[in-house]
Amino acid sequence: MLQAGDQVPVFTTHDQNGKEISSAEWANKKVVLYFYPKDDTPGCTKEACNLRDNHHILRNAGYTVYGMSPDSAAKHTKFIQKYELPFDLLVDEDHSIAEQFGVWVEKSMYGRKYMGIARVTFLIENGSIVEVIDKVQVDDHAAQIVRS
Repeated sequence: MLQAGDQVPVFTTHDQNGKEISSAEWANKKVVLYFYPKDDTPGCTKEACNLRDNHHILRNAGYTVYGMSPDSAAKHTKFIQKYELPFDLLVDEDHSIAEQFGVWVEKSMYGRKYMGIARVTFLIENGSIVEVIDKVQVDDHAAQIVRS
């Protein structure tokens, strides 16, 4: 997994509206990039809604927030509409970006092993990772970000 001090990998993807997003555009920005497993599941919904409810605090701190999962743009759109999320969700259907960040990992549920997204948030400034939050508290995630 990438760590504080690492450069953000160069990638291009698109958001829920099909707008192209490139990490190269983040050279002079503060970005919260949070990876999450799946739209509209309990933990992911709690995390997204906590970021929604505290979005003004993150914006006031200068952050642009992006969520990223392997879900499609259509699923992202439904998730955003259902919970009135004020930030963009990025598409990583082939999990290639998650692999670049080191968050495509082996997981286990009920003894069954499978590959999936680790819930990890990267705080990015000027194209570099300044903080990695790998023990995300879904009910209080915005506070974790602001404390960092």
